[in-house]
Amino acid sequence: MKDEAKDIAPQTTEPAAAPDGEAASKTPAKKKRARGSKAKDKAKAADANAALEARIGHSFADPNLLMQAITHVSALKSGRKRGDSYQRLEFLGDHVLGLVVSDMLYHAFPNADEGELSKRLAELVRKESCADVAKSLGLLDDIKLGSVGSSADARLRKSILGDICEAVIGAVFLDGGHAAADDFVKRNWTERMHKPRRPLRDPKTVLQEWAQGKGLPTPIYREVERTGPHHDPEFRVAVDLPGLAPAEGTGGSKRAAEKVAASVMIEREGVGGGNDG
Repeated sequence: MKDEAKDIAPQTTEPAAAPDGEAASKTPAKKKRARGSKAKDKAKAADANAALEARIGHSFADPNLLMQAITHVSALKSGRKRGDSYQRLEFLGDHVLGLVVSDMLYHAFPNADEGELSKRLAELVRKESCADVAKSLGLLDDIKLGSVGSSADARLRKSILGDICEAVIGAVFLDGGHAAADDFVKRNWTERMHKPRRPLRDPKTVLQEWAQGKGLPTPIYREVERTGPHHDPEFRVAVDLPGLAPAEGTGGSKRAAEKVAASVMIEREGVGGGNDG
């Protein structure tokens, strides 16, 4: 009987050990799945980063600079400094942008005086212009915001788009030097430089100065026609200069129609100092 008990004993202990064996076999599997998940997350982050670099047009030797450029203060973990957000890069990018655009304007408009160049510069480097560039590059969805930033919804994102754009310029400058930053700004600001969103100078003033430079008298504006009801009239005005065909413009007031007429003559005669220089 003792021998039979010995023979049975190993059979009774093996099933008891089975659960521990199964648990041991499951633990590596879980670790493998966790590692696989992390690898997938890293791959997705790398793909997203590559796509962002492609839109910006610069491959970063130090990707951390790009991440810093798109990180809002609200996204910083406790203990990290504000300097780990985009703010310092924004400061640098603002000045790099001003230098590059000033150089672009200097060479693109050789006949413009310093006053006109200053107005053009102010228009091109204003926050709204930078935000437009950021939107065109699709940076809105790339901004890293914390819970505070996210609660403000899209309004906060739009308000900091211009800052993010300048920070990206700063990051490109630090990573690739002046040549890389110069290339980024020229690609995104050249068309805007030649087609400002707002008139830089009153077209009537531009036309008058041009006429004086040609030895011509002051342009004469005359009402050609008035149509529409008394409370909502429309004026058609012509501007005359000796030796030139009249130019006409329409508007809800005489002054507005005069500006349009002056703009028409400016464009037709290729006068410098207007929107297209």
